[in-house]
Amino acid sequence: MTETKSIFLTLSGRTNAGKSTLLNALVGEKIASVSSKPQTTRTRITGILTRDATQFVFIDTPGLHKPKNKLSGHMLKTAQDSASDADAVLYVIDCTKKLHEQDEAMLKAIADKKISCIIIINKIDLLQDKSAMMPLMLKLENAYHPHAIIPVSAEQNDGLEEILTTAGELAQPSVHFFPDDKFTDQPEQILAAEMIREKLLRLLNDEVPHGVAVTVESMKERNDKDLLDISAVIYCERDSHKGIIIGKNGAMLKKIASSARHELEAFFQIQVNLKCFVKVKEDWRNKEGLIRSFGLSE
Repeated sequence: MTETKSIFLTLSGRTNAGKSTLLNALVGEKIASVSSKPQTTRTRITGILTRDATQFVFIDTPGLHKPKNKLSGHMLKTAQDSASDADAVLYVIDCTKKLHEQDEAMLKAIADKKISCIIIINKIDLLQDKSAMMPLMLKLENAYHPHAIIPVSAEQNDGLEEILTTAGELAQPSVHFFPDDKFTDQPEQILAAEMIREKLLRLLNDEVPHGVAVTVESMKERNDKDLLDISAVIYCERDSHKGIIIGKNGAMLKKIASSARHELEAFFQIQVNLKCFVKVKEDWRNKEGLIRSFGLSE
C-alpha cells in the first residue's frame, strides 16, 4: 500500500501579487475572488489538491498592506499568523514591481523562524526580457536562502507543475486530512457570497471600493425542479453607496446579479434563481460585531 503524505502551504505576499489567481490555478477550481483591486481576499481560504499519494492544502491569505480600519487590521493579522501555522510558505512576488519593505520584513521573519519557504516570482508573462528577473532572484537567494525560487505565470498556468513538484519534496508522511475529491473546505454559501462580491469589485470600479460585504441568507434547491434559489444581502457603508450599487432603475444591481448568476450556474451545475438585496451598515469595517457577523475575523 502506498504511503500517503500531506503538506499545508500558506500563500503569502503583498496585495495584488496574484495569490488568489495562483490558488485557483493550482487547485483547478475558482474558489478565491480575483480582481485588480488590492485586498480582494479578506480571510483564509483553503484550497485542496490531492495528487496520487500526496495531498496539498493551500491557504490563501489577505495581502500584506498598511491597515486603515479594524477590518484591514484583522486581515493583516490573518496574513501574518498563517505563515507560522503551515508546513511551508509559498511567498508570491509580483515581478513587475519593486520589492517592497513589507516583502523584505515578512521574508526575514519566515527565514528567522526557519519555516521552509518557496518564493514564487509571478507575472513573468508581463516581462519582455526574462533575464531582468536575475538580479531579484540573486538578491532573494542571498538574503533569505529559500528552499526554492520559481518564476511563474499563474494567469497562463506556467510553472505550476514545478511548484507542485518542489512542494511535494517537503510533504511528510501523514493521513489525508480531507477527502481526496475535495477542492476546498469553504461552505457553499461562502463560495456563493464571494462570487457575488467579486462581481461588485469588478463592475463598480473605484466608486464603492471595499466597503461592501456579502452574505448569503438562504440557499435551497427546489424539490419540484432543478433550480437553486439563492438569497443574498449586499451590505455597504453609506446611503450614497447603496444608490450606486442599485443604479438607475435598478440597472447596476441587475447587472451584478446577472453576472454572478452565470458564474454560480457554471460552478454549481444547476439553474440559479438569485435575488440580491442592498442594506446600509454605516462604517461596518470599524465595528467588531459586524466584522464577526460577516465572518471576517478569525
